[in-house]
Formats: sequence, C-alpha cells, structure tokens
Amino acid sequence: MKARLVNMGNSRGVRIPKPLIEEAGIVDEVELHVRDGAIVIAAARAPRTGWSEAAAQLSEGLLDPDLPTRFDEDEWHW
Repeated sequence: MKARLVNMGNSRGVRIPKPLIEEAGIVDEVELHVRDGAIVIAAARAPRTGWSEAAAQLSEGLLDPDLPTRFDEDEWHW
C-alpha cells in the first residue's frame, strides 16, 4: 500500500488507514525506529514488559559455585 507524506506543522506525517491500525493492535501510543532504511511503527509496549522473565534468566547463572576454603577442610576449635 502506498501513502503520501502530508505537512503537519514543521513535521511530515503519514495517514494510516483504520484497518491497518486495528490489525497492528495500535491504540494511542506507538514506538518508532529505523531498521534497514525503513521506518517501523509498532504498538507501544508497557514499561518494563518482560523484565521479570529476563531477570529470572539472568539469576540462574549469576552466582558463582561454592568453592571450598581451608575453613571447610580444617576442624574449628572454639
């Protein structure tokens, strides 16, 4: 589908047809970024979405394994 850029004050904009907006699940806010020379418009994600899953994956290998020390080998005298 082709569209034209329209003037919007000091910026330029694109009118997106309603069926495309609904199909993409866009409500009010979008995220914009450039990928390989294309402008990508995506539905905005909630802040910190997926952080708990990422933290769980990080914590699995975060701690060093228990290493024996001389205190583990020698009997303690009180």
